[in-house]
Parts: sequence; C-alpha cells; structure tokens
Amino acid sequence: MNKFKKLVIAAGLIFSASAFTLAGTTEAATNHQVKSGETYYKIAVNYGVPVKKLMSANNAKNSALNPGRNLVIPNSTITAGEKDLMARLVRAEAVGEPYAGKVAVATVVLNRVASKDFPNTVKGVINQISNGYYAFSPVQNGQINKPADAESKRAVNEALAFQGQGNGSLFFFNPKTAVSKWVFSRETTIVIGNHRFAK
Repeated sequence: MNKFKKLVIAAGLIFSASAFTLAGTTEAATNHQVKSGETYYKIAVNYGVPVKKLMSANNAKNSALNPGRNLVIPNSTITAGEKDLMARLVRAEAVGEPYAGKVAVATVVLNRVASKDFPNTVKGVINQISNGYYAFSPVQNGQINKPADAESKRAVNEALAFQGQGNGSLFFFNPKTAVSKWVFSRETTIVIGNHRFAK
C-alpha cells in the first residue's frame, strides 16, 4: 500500500471518528442557538425532548421564537441506548407503515412507561413477557436486533417531542392478522395504515 493510500485511509478514519464525536456532542448539547424558521417543536424533535419540557426550561409564555436566541436544551427523558432500542422496535413493528404510524408505535412505548400498568422503563416495556407472551413479537423473533433506519430514529425523537400530548394509546395491532379477541375489545384511539391503536 503506498503512502498516499495510507494517508487517505487515515484521514477517512479521523473524519469518521470526528463525525461520531460531533454526533455525540450534539446529543449531549445543553444549549441551542435558534436559526431562522425553527420552532420549539422542530428543535424538540431534533434533540428528542418533550416540547413542553423545552418550553418550560426556557420560560416560554407562547410559541414565538426569534432567530439568534439561545435556548437551554433539557436532558432527554430517555438515554441514547433506550432511543436506539425504541427505534429498532419501531423499524421492526412498522416497516412499510406511514411515518405517522412509526411515531405512534414509539408513542405506545412511552405511554406504557408512564402507565402504572406496565414496567416503568423503556427496556422493561419492550422486553415484557406477560402470561408467557412477548408484548412485542420482534423481541421474540429477533427482528429487534436489526439496526434502525433514519426514519425510525426520527419517529422516536418526534414521539419524545410530542410526549404527554397524545390520546393515550397503549396498544396497537393489525386487525387483519391479530388473533387475540381481547385486543379488539380495547377502545380505538386512531387507525394509521394497517395498525389500529387503542387504550
């Protein structure tokens, strides 16, 4: 291997490491300077934090936001590892579904974490086994081990931004393939694509 090729590979490795470090830094950022066209919601989605929490941390009385303003970004309610686990579940459960359906699947996980009827962690909710049945089939069949795509990751961040503002969905199923009669007895909150969401 000649010196030029070695230099190119070394530069590529340094760039890759730098990009990873920058991504990590963005994840852990505590301040954000508002750019033209940004809204509290867009910023909340970008950082994966509840919009209500973002506005509260910045004493926002309304949604007005001026470019150049420095915002405090509160810590996310879940860790980077939990976000990744959720995004892998979203990819496995909602592949081929509309983007709104992916956000809704992530929202179900967050709603379960907040509910007294389910485990109080993302990992606990996703890996829950009740009466011998897995709560989510991708955990049982291994599909959850496949990496998440960018859209699923964004759907998780959007669900986090929207946290606490939905209609309380705790379940979702495909009415064409569901075998549980019990799940059909739940109150439907919304239908998106092939999935019916319920509480």
